[in-house]
Amino acid sequence: MNARSPATALREAPPAPSGRGGSAPVPAATKDAAAASFAALTHKLDYLDAADIKRVREAYRFADEAHLGQFRASGEPYITHPIAVAGLCADWKLDAQAIMAALMHDAMEDCGVTKPELIERFGSSTADLVDGLTKLDKLQFSTREESQAESFRKMLLAMARDVRVILIKLADRLHNMRTMDAMAPAKRMRIARETLDIYAPIAHRLGLNQTYRELQELSFQHTRPWRHAALSKAVLRARGYRRDIVERIQREVEKAFADAQPQAQQKVQVFGREKTLYSIYSKMREKHFSFAQVNDIFGFRIVVGTLPECYLALGVLHQLYKPLPGRFKDYIAIPKANGYQSLHTTLVSPLGTAVEFQIRTEPMHAVAEKGIAAHWMYKAGGNTQLHDAQRLGTLWLQSLIDIQDETRDANEFLEHVKIDLFPDAVYVFTPKSRIMALPRGATPVDFAYAIHSDVGDHCVAAKVNGDPVALRTELRSGDVVEVVTAPGARPNPAWLNFVRTGRARSKIRHYLKNMEQEESQQLGEKLLAQALRAEGLNMPASDPAEAAAGALWQQLARWSGTRSRAELLIDIGLGRKIATIVAKRLAQMMGERGERPDALTLTMGRYGADDNAPSQGLVVIDGSEGASVQMAPCCRPIPGDAIVGYLGRGEGLLVHTVDCSTAKRLFERDSERWMTVEWAEEPVRAFETGVTLLLKNGKGVLAQVAAAVSEAEADITHIDMDDEPAAQTIELRLLLSVRDRLHLADVMRTLRRAAPVLRVTRVKP
Repeated sequence: MNARSPATALREAPPAPSGRGGSAPVPAATKDAAAASFAALTHKLDYLDAADIKRVREAYRFADEAHLGQFRASGEPYITHPIAVAGLCADWKLDAQAIMAALMHDAMEDCGVTKPELIERFGSSTADLVDGLTKLDKLQFSTREESQAESFRKMLLAMARDVRVILIKLADRLHNMRTMDAMAPAKRMRIARETLDIYAPIAHRLGLNQTYRELQELSFQHTRPWRHAALSKAVLRARGYRRDIVERIQREVEKAFADAQPQAQQKVQVFGREKTLYSIYSKMREKHFSFAQVNDIFGFRIVVGTLPECYLALGVLHQLYKPLPGRFKDYIAIPKANGYQSLHTTLVSPLGTAVEFQIRTEPMHAVAEKGIAAHWMYKAGGNTQLHDAQRLGTLWLQSLIDIQDETRDANEFLEHVKIDLFPDAVYVFTPKSRIMALPRGATPVDFAYAIHSDVGDHCVAAKVNGDPVALRTELRSGDVVEVVTAPGARPNPAWLNFVRTGRARSKIRHYLKNMEQEESQQLGEKLLAQALRAEGLNMPASDPAEAAAGALWQQLARWSGTRSRAELLIDIGLGRKIATIVAKRLAQMMGERGERPDALTLTMGRYGADDNAPSQGLVVIDGSEGASVQMAPCCRPIPGDAIVGYLGRGEGLLVHTVDCSTAKRLFERDSERWMTVEWAEEPVRAFETGVTLLLKNGKGVLAQVAAAVSEAEADITHIDMDDEPAAQTIELRLLLSVRDRLHLADVMRTLRRAAPVLRVTRVKP
């Protein structure tokens, strides 16, 4: 590339084909504006050495040529946007590679530049950053939402590998939000909503509070323009009304510190601060307040020299004004999950209103405002607080990779990430006094998965502060949590109704999905083996080392439209494919290879079959089958009942009693999906069934019923009754856990002997 100045590059540019907005020649004024903005950028790069600035200039020239002829919606040359993004990154003192990537962040997406080309010109690190920022527009997606979710996933995983990706993306989004006025209203609304849902929480999660507040404020302005304007006017008026009191408090606080520390080497800095319009709006919505009721619009920030001085400053303030009980928070001893540290205290002002004070040191202030970006801004200082902020941010980024490992669906991944972008946290302790930060509303199950996935998978109970609690109990800051595990335990699907962290949700779903597939594969293998036996043949070997059997399974998988033997068996186990049809095709393939039906196998396969009922072979039920075999909730069969199996589409095997009316209707409609099932000689667990009791109403009736069930060595798993006014008789419906029909008969006899029981019947559909 010829050596020429940025201004020359712009002035020499010929008219180009249409870009984003038109194809007219670039006006001289806008050329000069772009050159001037790059000149302003070079002034921000004084922290880089000459060699790095030269590389940044080369990246600018490359981006300038790539975007030549492209315009923003406002009419400015498109190159002004990458320059502005690079300027924001330079404010954070990011390195030369990040500044170069910021200048070229749209080159691959909008200009047809390839990654190999970037690697050749600028190195693999810069190319990886640009690639991480590039949307997946080249792939075909069924919906806009799917495309958006996949692009987010790509960006977030690139961010987990290199945090500079998200810093550049946040700078990109911040400049776009600042310059959206020329866009169509619908597009503005969509981008602002996306910013509020995804990018602002990410900025907060990484401690970039200044960026977080501005993104929130700009999103609020575009999503609720009327409310933003009304609140802006109200705050402006309040600022005038309250100027005197703010100035008075600031004078009194500064005087108190001057009197308390006359010989201090570093003067205490006192800053007045104002709540953002969005935070005022959020508080009004959350508390159902009018604007006049929000009395903490203004607050103060105290910046001191050292950590011990934070606590000394707290004492000075509490001597000056009375503190409000319960409104003190020590984020220095227990930092927030994003590394934020400060003391927060709310005091009663001279006018009787509540005023919040935040007390922190200079390094804490850097982390509070710049978060993870402070790592670059103060890299040379070696400050431990900054490194702690970087470590906490990195921990969350690494957790994204854990979630990705368990979640292959992009929309599900995005859902987990959104859950993890919690704005507030509780801080709990392990029995060994290790602090864990969890989202507000988190439960012992979230805590267990935060410790380790194995602890979560085998969790059976929990203790909080030494007392046993339910697994769905919400944790509070300061709780000491202990998890009880058992080797044979496994995740419960009901946990998905109350867990709050993306990690716990993705781990539970992953475990249940794998478990369902394993159980379905075992059932499918059993069904196909039985159906093949009815054809007089045995199952081909499943050992991959046997080439002939492997080729046969591969051929059968291609015929069935599945990718492998395992996937085919899972489909059979879930009822997506009929075992008899697959068996006939497999028998035909085996016949073509010279295998002939065996008379003994044929007899065994057909032994005991009912000629009047279509069957896919015999399945034995012992209660250990797991999620792939379910007892029908309409008739609730138990061992001893005559039963039949229905292979639902994608639902696995559903076991009904033979006389179930629901089963009879299904048989008339879908007869080929039925199969013969029978109970094992010794089932391994108890089964649930329903009974209805008619009782004489009176004191202690329920206790007598429970005692009778307990006497018969059964369990009540659920009780239900009608919401009717008290009468002489009442109907009670119980779900009982029993071993078999004989046990149920014994329970019913014991119930009939109880004084208040008038009638006992088993529930049948």
